[in-house]
Amino acid sequence: MSFSSQKQSKPGGGGGLQIVGTNRPQGQQGQQVGSGEDSGTQERAAQGASSVAAVAGPVPPAEPVRGRQVRSCGDEFYRTAMHLLREAGVEFLVGGAYALRAYSDITRDTKDFDIFVREADVAGIVDLFRGAGYRSGLPFPHWLGKIHLGENFIDLVFRAGNGLCAVDERWFASAPVAELLGVEVRLVPPEFIIWQKAYVMERERYDGADVAHILRSCAGRMDWALLVELFGPDWRVLFNQLILFGFIYPGERDLVPAAVMRELLERLRVEIDSEPSRERICRGTLISREQFLPDVDRWGYADARLDGRCCIDEAQIRHWTEAIGRPDQ
Repeated sequence: MSFSSQKQSKPGGGGGLQIVGTNRPQGQQGQQVGSGEDSGTQERAAQGASSVAAVAGPVPPAEPVRGRQVRSCGDEFYRTAMHLLREAGVEFLVGGAYALRAYSDITRDTKDFDIFVREADVAGIVDLFRGAGYRSGLPFPHWLGKIHLGENFIDLVFRAGNGLCAVDERWFASAPVAELLGVEVRLVPPEFIIWQKAYVMERERYDGADVAHILRSCAGRMDWALLVELFGPDWRVLFNQLILFGFIYPGERDLVPAAVMRELLERLRVEIDSEPSRERICRGTLISREQFLPDVDRWGYADARLDGRCCIDEAQIRHWTEAIGRPDQ
């Protein structure tokens, strides 16, 4: 099934942002995910064993996104920061509220600005901004740096708080070009926004609505094979979001390709027919750093963040846990 034949999503609006192009290589925009029913599919060695085949020809690029200019007291700070990074030759992507508005036309008052960078660049960026007179540091060295100016701040994101979703070359390969506050930048691609946000299920913060809005706006031009691949053994987390999307938008559930749903349903069927592992492990800590503490602290479950996949150690988990309830953490 070619995803380019799927019902196209509704274009979002933008504020202060105009998507002007994409870096996605030809032939990589449309992908096909199947349940093994089509003999022409290619087996891809991925955790979770999905059947994935490339579809010839690109999905049409995102339509230009136009709207009101986002204005805040932090605008000049953010603009200066982007110029500093560009002058230093540092590659970065813009995410957070600004990317959400560009893709989905949802505006959010925010005092922070999310910039996504490679981990190898973080220390140099912190030094760069310290040298320019800004208060900068790495409050959580396993995933996050910060740059402050008054009440406004920039988050330097290079991974998710659970130790997954590291920023690497794949994030930059398909990043669309946009204009933000008069500066040409690249946005975090929608597949990677969904990947990070799908794991955020705290009592005080649930990013599932953002995932649904990104899906509604971008489903018709996403690389679905890449999205399934990103979640790997955590495919249930993605499946959860896609099932909820059909509940939230029953008249638009066909924005999610049927082949993707069949693939994930087949994984579920195989799992149901298999004996469950008797290993006492709790993966809840991957979606909430607080709500599953009783499981690992009192009930004898192993913390899935320490299973070798996540770039976080016990000391960093303690530090991240101690920050629960602190402002802006």
